Amino acid sequence: MGSGSSPCASCKLLRRRCSKDCIFAPYFPSDDPHKFAIVHKVFGASNVSKMLQELPVQQRADAVSSLVYEANARVRDPVYGCVGAISYLQNQVSQLQMQLAVAQTEILCIQMQHHQEDSALALPTQMQHHDDDDYKPFLLPTTHNLDNISQYINFASSSNVIQDPAATVKRESLWT
Repeated sequence: MGSGSSPCASCKLLRRRCSKDCIFAPYFPSDDPHKFAIVHKVFGASNVSKMLQELPVQQRADAVSSLVYEANARVRDPVYGCVGAISYLQNQVSQLQMQLAVAQTEILCIQMQHHQEDSALALPTQMQHHDDDDYKPFLLPTTHNLDNISQYINFASSSNVIQDPAATVKRESLWT
């Protein structure tokens, strides 16, 4: 029996007498009837009883916690349950990783432009009048040929990122 002579939440909801060896009493106290009601609605009292009886006593509290979580998720999303919430969060992580990669790429491009401008200012005046082809290997790419450098920038691979057509950013927009 739960606390004192009060029946546990499951026995109260099922309108039965709560025995001292009630399997639900330690996990569904009478002061939290909603907890058992939602688990009963989704899984059924008989199934929950069978699950708890098959588990060692030290694992039952965790199992009840998981059942309550899954039952709440099933009520919110009857089709996918907690898998829907997990998928949603994984999609958010992927989108944020893509946004981070884009931001890091933009920072790199800006740093390269500033470095190139600083390098151009540091060249002696007589070297600037020579043929530019002689010095191309020593200069950083200019803005008109930055799209050649895109092969060197590490974007998140499509194999581990869920692509959302509404949230993707075109690479071309980075170089304009």
